[in-house]
Amino acid sequence: MTSELLPDGHYWQGEWVDDAEAERRLDALDDYVPEALARPLSPLLVIAACDRLATALSDPDDPHTQRLTALLRQAAVPEEESARTLRDIAAALGREALETKLTRELGGIDPGRLARFDLRREVFEAWLPVGLLVHITPGNAPAAGALSVVEGLLAGNVNVAKTSGGSRFTHGLLASLGELDPTGQIASRVVVLGFPSSRTSWLERLCAAADAVAAWGGEEAIAGVAALVRPGCRLVDWGPKLSFAYLTADTWSAPKTLRAVAADICRLGQQACSSPQVVYLDTEDTDEVFAFAERFATVLADAVSESRPAEPELMESAEITNTVLVAQLEQHLDLTRVHAAPDGSWHVLADTRGALRASPLHRTVWVKPLPRKRIGEVLRPMRRYLQTVGLGADRRDTAELATAVLAAGAQRVTVPGEMLGSYNGEPHDGVYALQRYSRRVDVQLDARFSTDACLDDLVGARELPPPAVPVTAKADFEQLQSDLSRAEVFFRSGGSSGAPKLSAFTWDDYHEHMRHGAEGLLAAGFEPRTDRAMNLFFGGLLYGGFPSFFSVLETLNAVQFPMAAQQDHAAVARSIVEHRVDTLLGMPNYLLRVFTEGAEELRGYRGVRKIFYGGEHFPERQQAWLREEFGVELIRSAAYGSVDAGPLGYQCGASPARVHHLFSGLQTLEILEPVADRPAPVGETGRLVFTAHTRRGQRLDRYEIGDLGRWVPGECSCGRRTPRFELLGRFGDIFRSGSHFLNYRRFAAVAEDALGHTGAVQILLDENEHADERLTVRLEGDATRPEADAARVFLDEYPALDIAVNRDRMVELRVEWAPVERFEQTAASGKLLAVVDRRERNR
Repeated sequence: MTSELLPDGHYWQGEWVDDAEAERRLDALDDYVPEALARPLSPLLVIAACDRLATALSDPDDPHTQRLTALLRQAAVPEEESARTLRDIAAALGREALETKLTRELGGIDPGRLARFDLRREVFEAWLPVGLLVHITPGNAPAAGALSVVEGLLAGNVNVAKTSGGSRFTHGLLASLGELDPTGQIASRVVVLGFPSSRTSWLERLCAAADAVAAWGGEEAIAGVAALVRPGCRLVDWGPKLSFAYLTADTWSAPKTLRAVAADICRLGQQACSSPQVVYLDTEDTDEVFAFAERFATVLADAVSESRPAEPELMESAEITNTVLVAQLEQHLDLTRVHAAPDGSWHVLADTRGALRASPLHRTVWVKPLPRKRIGEVLRPMRRYLQTVGLGADRRDTAELATAVLAAGAQRVTVPGEMLGSYNGEPHDGVYALQRYSRRVDVQLDARFSTDACLDDLVGARELPPPAVPVTAKADFEQLQSDLSRAEVFFRSGGSSGAPKLSAFTWDDYHEHMRHGAEGLLAAGFEPRTDRAMNLFFGGLLYGGFPSFFSVLETLNAVQFPMAAQQDHAAVARSIVEHRVDTLLGMPNYLLRVFTEGAEELRGYRGVRKIFYGGEHFPERQQAWLREEFGVELIRSAAYGSVDAGPLGYQCGASPARVHHLFSGLQTLEILEPVADRPAPVGETGRLVFTAHTRRGQRLDRYEIGDLGRWVPGECSCGRRTPRFELLGRFGDIFRSGSHFLNYRRFAAVAEDALGHTGAVQILLDENEHADERLTVRLEGDATRPEADAARVFLDEYPALDIAVNRDRMVELRVEWAPVERFEQTAASGKLLAVVDRRERNR
């Protein structure tokens, strides 16, 4: 891409075409739309491309910036206004602005997911595109049409923008956006046609094919478009609006207030709908109106001299001349006073009549009286046209007057100097644009879908490609925290796989993650309509387990007893029975202690039907003990996730142990070879590397979580089409002892399968008195056989261990039984440490 001006012609789905080709394609417009709509467009792809363009526009030497600057210059936009326009566009297209806009207007970052709004009902809703959205853009606001197309893209539509044919800025901006999307999906949904409205045959064909038309202009222009749209087509009317400043006696003499009103008038040449066309004074005294107009004329003259305004066109000049001439004639009736620049660059027209009337613009402003008691009466005739009020009043009056002008029909109230400003997610003309560019759909189903939270998962996974950045190892997590300016919620990892760290989220991140966590728990078999759950995860010390599952259960609208992990395990068991709890959530190690110490009560109760666990592997023999002794029916992972990366995977009713579906709405997963950053073959073990689709608190791009796994090929019998992967342990499960690499998982498997052990297993690495290595296998509970016999079993069943101990004689092996209190755990989460390395060389 170069900074040269655009090719001649029209922009059509990434190509430049001439009039003849555009006309041919217009005749077949309906043929282009279904193909583009067939593949849903993720708003996250749009946000990524817009953010790249925003970054480009922040660099004056970037080719995109240079090209768009040249196009504005070609359209006779003053240099200062051109720079401001590009700054405003960059701010509007930034990631934070668009994420906020989506969340405010459509309720979330991925509003197209056909998901339950209430996880207790099999009713699914989504915001989907209207289809073909035609934008008939304004000629006096070069950015408005392009930004409207961006809104159409965020809603997933195919967009055709009709420009006046004079300015090519809309073509250039949207072409740049298409160039910055490597997938090509944005370009496939954008057409920009430049032609005059007098070419009615083109306009008729556009409107005939449209599912919705967004139109700017005066009443006559809007009525002309309305006559062309077919029945059932949605007309989004961004018609003419009027804005005014309203000043009380406390502020109308303040120089700061007057300069602020003048700045609002001069910005954008008074062409925006939010530009003040009238300055109202809270008075009935006409002398005060005339005196204010004289003072204000001096302030406006200074502001105009600093802004180098563009000249009005011929018809606009005629309207200004006519309005000023009539006002001058009415001076003889003592109705008006006219203050004007010698060169006609500004006009202040004082009028004793309070009725709201439009200004001919180009820094021409009325000054009128409007006592507050008459606000509703005077503004009533123009109610449907009112937009912004710049309210200059003291603190006491501001709330009263804001209420009054809103009741009279105004859509926005702000302070002088900020009338043309905005904030992320602000409604436009009293509505949300994204909702007008979307349609709300619902699907109502039956109990067959009781565990499905999102119907899209049964169709396919809308996976996003990973970014082109290097992999970040778990040990380098801090490198992902260079910018925490948006972070609001911090959680501390348990420190089970390295030094404890803080992970940063915004509240939007947190709620989005908890929503997916709730969907995963539903898929795993939790029934929010009937289950009575006790949350026994650990809390405190910034640990996220307990509050996270508190929020997950809240999202499910489930009955919850948020007890948290308590050291009096027998008391916890009594509470379970007392409150008729039938579902437990917690760590396997902790839950087993509750059942062990509260065995008598829980065995008699036999009311715990479901257990959802996290943080640790739950050995099958221990699960069998719970089923046989206590009547537990379902034991399943509550979620696979981590404090640093959030929810990563979930289990369904058909998931074997360690197999999870990917939370594809939240994460992109790569499984890379153990020693190289390239994809591991399907079915082969590799490193799990995650990219969060959204993490506003901190970016999480290609983060190596510290776990090993493999892709599970084929489709799951549950019907979901989201990718599946099997967890195969952590990097930390593999440790070096002697000259060999050993795996904690093998020790746990031998203990369970060959020794019949059902308790916890921990490996302790230290050195004996001769500084030789000692490996102790610590088993929970009372000894079931002599330690020497147990050690022989490990040697027989694990050949690599036998070589290290007997052939190489580099490791001393011991087996010991111990109560669980002696097992080392993380302080915050209570998670069992699989391998404890006390060797001097590793301290």
